[in-house]
Amino acid sequence: MHALMMNTPLMISSILKHAERNFPEVEMVSVTVDQSRHRQNNRAFASRCRQLANVLESLGAGFGDRIGTLAWNDFRHMELYYAVSGSGMVCHTINPKLFPEQVAYIINHAEDKILFVDVLVVPLLEALKDHLKQVETIVVLTDKSHMPESSLTNLQCYEELLDAHPDTYEWPQFDENTACGMCYTSGTTGNPKGVVYSHRSTVLHALAGALPDVTGASNMQTSLPVVPMFHVNAWGAPYAALMVGTKLVLPGPKMADGETLHDLMTSEQVTVSSGVPTIWMALLDYLEGNQKTVPSLSRVHVGGAACPRVIIERFREQHDCEVVQGWGMTETSPLGTVYAMKRGMEGFSEEEVTDLQLLQGRGVFGIEMRIVDENNSELPWDGSASGALKVKGPWVAKGYYGLSDVPGHEECPVDKDGWFNTGDVAAITPDGFLQITDRTKDVIKSGGEWISSIEIENAAVNHPDIAEAAVIGRYHPKWTERPLLIAVAQPGKSLQKSAVLEFLTDKLHKMALPDDVVFTDELPHTATGKINKLGLRETYKGYKFPDA
Repeated sequence: MHALMMNTPLMISSILKHAERNFPEVEMVSVTVDQSRHRQNNRAFASRCRQLANVLESLGAGFGDRIGTLAWNDFRHMELYYAVSGSGMVCHTINPKLFPEQVAYIINHAEDKILFVDVLVVPLLEALKDHLKQVETIVVLTDKSHMPESSLTNLQCYEELLDAHPDTYEWPQFDENTACGMCYTSGTTGNPKGVVYSHRSTVLHALAGALPDVTGASNMQTSLPVVPMFHVNAWGAPYAALMVGTKLVLPGPKMADGETLHDLMTSEQVTVSSGVPTIWMALLDYLEGNQKTVPSLSRVHVGGAACPRVIIERFREQHDCEVVQGWGMTETSPLGTVYAMKRGMEGFSEEEVTDLQLLQGRGVFGIEMRIVDENNSELPWDGSASGALKVKGPWVAKGYYGLSDVPGHEECPVDKDGWFNTGDVAAITPDGFLQITDRTKDVIKSGGEWISSIEIENAAVNHPDIAEAAVIGRYHPKWTERPLLIAVAQPGKSLQKSAVLEFLTDKLHKMALPDDVVFTDELPHTATGKINKLGLRETYKGYKFPDA
């Protein structure tokens, strides 16, 4: 027996129409290369999205075509999110910080027909112009007065194109499982892989992301996503915000600039913000060094890497702001788990609450998770058993673009039972809180024992004079592998190996205590801000421990 309910497809365009009708005056504030503070409301935003849909049609783009973007967090990138997907094309966000050869590979592999690029990215495309096989048109996201001089022959101006087209457009209806977006993984091993999101998966992800125990998004909030729109859809913020009427403040190319972030947070009364730990550490240092505060900010979302205790404590003690850590990946859209207290935890001490915040959060409805041993047998949620983390759900990838999506196939990340192998090693507490103990490839196997590099890194960065730390396993003739700690000192501070090891002694079990500490001016990072362990292993491939 079938139910007697409407089968209305879940569409990106439905979010836009809802925002225009129900939250027409809600503002979207942006920093761009050509404007220090641009403002428009949802009514104007929706009108420009319809103009852009007409522009795409005039440029010869059709249903299913991939439309590439190389842009920052601003209003024009938001318009592309909705106009491209809403008209049945695929919005392919590309990280402009990747190596040029990776950018060229991604554009060619996705077969992007049109590229929309920020002014600052034009030089990159000039260098790649002879390598882009399918691109027909490049549109610069600016107005006529700020168009750059360029050797590119197929360059057009975004604002001129919009001005030439009306804002009358009927958003088409089609299968909700149609592709709406693409994002390629960082590609730290091998070529980047394309994850393809559907209208259905994206809308469901936004609905889950706005739940009270996730982000608690609402019309009463003002959100500043520092996490880039070119990386996993800024964690879903561009969709959830319009869905519930949240005011968006977008930092453009100033995402790592402490002065700009502080100015935006205070002048626009930002209440919630999201970003990776390195961004928050830099902002905290800027605020402390300049004796500034962010009184409106009540909640900071952290992901992309494990959050050090010091960030949680500094936000709480210096700014009365709660840190909410989560876990996810490109292949999970990215929402997987998010920190939130449970009934019965009301009496927890400050230290106990901080200990929970240091975990990666608990499960969100829509994501099933399990941990398994080397025989693929499920392990208990007891907080101590640790195994490979697998997930499944309606916004989890079942394959990669151009590769097999047949479960169990060597190219497919999903096993024969339909579980996606995340590549993380984790434990889960009886209360359902996830603790990522390492990446499978980063676990240090020493004398038959598995040592978590993340555990050592988290302990190290809590040293007051350490700005950043990374741990890799290096060959040891007795133990096979031992942990090597690589640390960066805070500005103006000097570090001694003996002092660092003494600091760690009572914070780690004996086998996890590093055998050596080396100091460096900076650590290598991937284009998404994560520490590049692959690069570190290459740099220290000939390293020998002093006692070996």
